[in-house]
Amino acid sequence: MKHLKNIFILLFAVSVAFAQNKEAEEIKQESNRFTYKANKALQENSFSDAEAEYRKAISKDSENATAKYNLGNAYYNNESYTEAFNRYKQASEVALTKAEKHSAYHNMGNIFMKNKEYEKAVAAYKNALRNNPTDDETRYNLALAKDMLEKNPPKDDQDKEDKDKKDQKEEDENKKDQDDKKDNKDKNEDEGDKEKDKGGKDDKDKDGEGDKEKEKNKKDNKNDKENADQKDDKKQQQQPKPNQLSPQQIKSLLQAMNNAEKKTQDKLNEKKGKVIKVKAEKDW
Repeated sequence: MKHLKNIFILLFAVSVAFAQNKEAEEIKQESNRFTYKANKALQENSFSDAEAEYRKAISKDSENATAKYNLGNAYYNNESYTEAFNRYKQASEVALTKAEKHSAYHNMGNIFMKNKEYEKAVAAYKNALRNNPTDDETRYNLALAKDMLEKNPPKDDQDKEDKDKKDQKEEDENKKDQDDKKDNKDKNEDEGDKEKDKGGKDDKDKDGEGDKEKEKNKKDNKNDKENADQKDDKKQQQQPKPNQLSPQQIKSLLQAMNNAEKKTQDKLNEKKGKVIKVKAEKDW
């Protein structure tokens, strides 16, 4: 009984898998029919019909790489590069063969070139060559993308380079400012030291001059005092002492006595020549 149960389970699993595979196969077939209709509409230059049929194919089978790739080509020829890129990218993700991957990456590189995104174009062409190293067209496009990338570096890289240059310039300017400040500081300190030394010297000179001035004043005061003392002595010598006549007074007095004596003598001589009458007087 146990073996019969296991056999039943196995048969059920096989039947379910067969049914799923049959359903999946039917889905793929229907998706391929939509793809065929889309390709025919595209050949007839009916872009809108082709786009609608490709969308039906992709909606029916999300792994239909052909429908996604062909729809990408339709968008590319219609210059709808963003939509084309998205479909090529989807095709590269579900592609089962290297040939399909190669074509998807190659066309993605072409869109990057259209948008002047040369760095991304180089990466896309490299991925294409990994899946088909012998494709000369992809190899040529890769060389062209590299050349354009060298001539037109990415904006981010250019901005980074400009920023690095700006930062380096600011760093150099800051360093220069710091050096200038340091030089000015050292210069000011040197001048301050010189001024201090000069000030000390000036103060010392001033102190010396002050001492000389004091000594001179002291000497002048001494001389003035000595001169004053000499003047006082001389004055005292010239001034007569109390109850003592000065030479000039003695001379004047003698002169006066001589004059008085002369007058008296002159009177006596005058009396000898005349008789003078006088009244009798009492003797003492």
